[in-house]
Amino acid sequence: MLKILNKIRRDEEGATAIEYGLIAALVAIALITALGDLGTALDTKFGEIETAVDTAGDPAG
Repeated sequence: MLKILNKIRRDEEGATAIEYGLIAALVAIALITALGDLGTALDTKFGEIETAVDTAGDPAG
């Protein structure tokens, strides 16, 4: 019985899997945040381009 308990105590595969899972979750959160910010910036830039194109042929602009 003592051998089994010592083996379970020394087994770190579960802890390693949890650590990798946490790292993957943090990377996913960072990517979601970065891509959300990038999407907002692209939306703003394309809006500026649309306005420039719309007013390019305008004789008053």
